[in-house]
Amino acid sequence: MQQVQGEMMTQNQTKPRSQTKLKLIIDIGIFIGFLIAMEPHASGLTIHEWLATALIAVLIVHLLLSWDWIAQITRRFIGRMNRQSRVNYILNWLLFIDGTIIMLSGFMISESIMPALGIQLPHNFAWRSLHDLSANLFLILLGLHTALHWNWIVDAFKRFIFQPLVKLLPKRSRKDIAA
Repeated sequence: MQQVQGEMMTQNQTKPRSQTKLKLIIDIGIFIGFLIAMEPHASGLTIHEWLATALIAVLIVHLLLSWDWIAQITRRFIGRMNRQSRVNYILNWLLFIDGTIIMLSGFMISESIMPALGIQLPHNFAWRSLHDLSANLFLILLGLHTALHWNWIVDAFKRFIFQPLVKLLPKRSRKDIAA
């Protein structure tokens, strides 16, 4: 019985660690993809559009990995909750709404994806203005989101990037240290 409980405990400890590692990898990918997509003049409009569209799938995975937290905070939002969780929850909704506006307006002004799908939309400068404005707002919201999660980011980098790198370095012997 104790062995079964020990195995369950190990699985529960492993799952959050592997999920945290997966979230870190996904978040790094989102960050790099977002940086590339934010400068369509450097990457080209076609890459900008297809990369931003691919980011939708990655963001959905990010949300699914955080679904337990989202459901828990949604249930407790009206009741007692610490201020940081409440701010984080509101900020996440603002990011979601703004991201949806970015994607919708991006599809409406698309010069690559929509024509590739055989869809021709009328040119409308209001959609471009909305796209630019929402993308700039997203940068601000993303900066706040990063600041709120900074401790998690630093901890995850220490555990999954820096500590494994340090383990790869050769260990110095006492003789080396004394010399």
